[in-house]
Amino acid sequence: MNALEAKDVWSALHRGGSARMQANQSAAFKVGNRVRAKVMNHAGHIRLPEYIQGKSGVIASDHGTFIFPDSHANGIKLTQQLYSVRFEAADVWGENASWQQLDAIFVDLFESYLESA
Repeated sequence: MNALEAKDVWSALHRGGSARMQANQSAAFKVGNRVRAKVMNHAGHIRLPEYIQGKSGVIASDHGTFIFPDSHANGIKLTQQLYSVRFEAADVWGENASWQQLDAIFVDLFESYLESA
């Protein structure tokens, strides 16, 4: 994909499109696998929220393979598997708040952000 000129940005955004790509390798995780979000000291922007780093969760769904935005922002077209990971609220924020024992959050995370728990 070539860089857009400023005059072409609006029409490209209006057209839309998907960042989904053909898989070029098999997924490392399956639905139901326990995973841990890596702790990453990254100089630039990443799509791994700091509050979830180091926390364990379960793969809830596999969205498929997508352009990896962290490298794509630098002009490098890589793909990665994208998962929805369920984190129990008590595991993220602690068990002191009783409401958290019944709640969970789902965070979409790329494969390189995860490791087996």
